[in-house]
Amino acid sequence: MSRIICFDIETTGLDYAHGDRCVEIGAVEIIDDKITDNSFHEYINPEGRIITDEVYMVHKLSSDFLKTKPTMDVIAPKFLEYIGDSPIVAHNGKEFDFPFMNTELARLNLPKIDESRWLDSMLIARDRVYQIKSLSLDSLAKFFGVSLTARADAHGALIDSEILANVYLEMMATTKPAQDINDYIKEKHQDFLNMKKFGSDFPTRHFDIPQDELETHNQFMDKLLNPKK
Repeated sequence: MSRIICFDIETTGLDYAHGDRCVEIGAVEIIDDKITDNSFHEYINPEGRIITDEVYMVHKLSSDFLKTKPTMDVIAPKFLEYIGDSPIVAHNGKEFDFPFMNTELARLNLPKIDESRWLDSMLIARDRVYQIKSLSLDSLAKFFGVSLTARADAHGALIDSEILANVYLEMMATTKPAQDINDYIKEKHQDFLNMKKFGSDFPTRHFDIPQDELETHNQFMDKLLNPKK
């Protein structure tokens, strides 16, 4: 059995090294290339870290709403139990989600998610998707025909995890790594180089010209070459 977890977080801001906190975790389970009903979703009290108006407009989670939710010391052990030892996928996770989550775990002296388990779907897309310039989750979802209707009003960790899971499966099933593509191009290029291009036995095809077309052509060329005639 092959198990992979796609996850996403919402936060109070981008600066996890200087106090920003995680306020929502969403995760979706994939087993043998199929999304299951076993998902994970929790809102988290940021313990006094304020949600600014700018951040609120992204995920629509207010400080008043979050102050009644459990704190990370309650949620983190549940999340670690849920993910187990499975590989974990996040979009742009290497730059944000993984270090942010590990910072939260370090505050609680809990084991961090080892880098060997990180799968960054942004990096996978860079290696596999050549047809579009933007590799945002929205752009990839539109490219692969994954619906974005659920996130029309705001981002949400579980919603984005579900979108990511569908994009990840589409990307892995319908695209090839750059190395495979390059090998294919080199193979076809070599076929072209090996093809005979000149010589007495160079393959040619001959077509009979209809007499009326030949006469029309000759008349045209005669006028072209002898305009005063």
